[in-house]
Amino acid sequence: MTRITDLVGIKYPIFQGGMQHISRSPLVIAVSNAGGLGLLTTGALDGEGLRKEIQTVRENTDKPFGVNLNLLQPNIDELVDIVIEEKVAIVTTGAGSPKKYFPRFKEAGIIVIPVVAAVKHALKMQEMGVDAIIAEGQEGGGHIGKSSTLPLVRQITEAVDIPVIAAGGFADGKGLVAALALGAEGVQMGTVFLATEECPIPDSFKESVVSAIDTSTVVTGRKGGHPVRALQNDMLVEYLTLEMNNTPEEELEKLTVGSLYRAVVEGDTKTGTMMAGEIAGLVPKIRPVKEVIDAIIKEATETIANLHL
Repeated sequence: MTRITDLVGIKYPIFQGGMQHISRSPLVIAVSNAGGLGLLTTGALDGEGLRKEIQTVRENTDKPFGVNLNLLQPNIDELVDIVIEEKVAIVTTGAGSPKKYFPRFKEAGIIVIPVVAAVKHALKMQEMGVDAIIAEGQEGGGHIGKSSTLPLVRQITEAVDIPVIAAGGFADGKGLVAALALGAEGVQMGTVFLATEECPIPDSFKESVVSAIDTSTVVTGRKGGHPVRALQNDMLVEYLTLEMNNTPEEELEKLTVGSLYRAVVEGDTKTGTMMAGEIAGLVPKIRPVKEVIDAIIKEATETIANLHL
């Protein structure tokens, strides 16, 4: 038990990442029922679509769950309204500061946990009055910051008094123990949940995660200031070549427009963007969510018992 498990009412200090277009109700239900915190993504949803997802989760679990809000979505105001109307208990936020909506969240009694990628942002969030923060390093999949997880988490846990959840590079029990040793009180995991039976993505995407090794991911968009980590494929190799040759942004965008949809919905492993973290090399096979979480906790318990100082 940590302050995080007490705060959000979960059995294990494991958050499932809010993966855009992926973290839908089937995955969220499975994670919450297994003792973690399932988080619904709002990507590509309108207000009523989000409402339906929230209600579906509630119909299938009595355990805590939350909603991850991408603050750059054009319909974010509508999505915030739905979260409040549906009395969602926990919100995590990304892609900016939740300052605009924070008073409404607190008035509604919502636990607010922003994702940050720098100490200065963690301090600002603590000053605002958020309940906890997720410190996410660049080893994670999807949109990433500049700092690596280990130094980022350690410096943030030293700088703030509120609970910290470590994210970016965690997929097993040993990683959970490492995060706790750094001063975090939980972990957020995304990539390991891609290769689960309940994750609503095509098998081709799942198999790409399982077959990955430590060097299978690449980061595109660094030159343009919007870095994204994903599994390397033909399209991303071409993108990186063009990026290195200073190809204009509008030309690069032609390659990536619709690429997330192609990966997540169509199962296109050649020209789709399969966002995943460096830790993909530790994902052994496609398993049920409960098996994944049980294995993480079992390994963490054994690791702590076998530590030698």
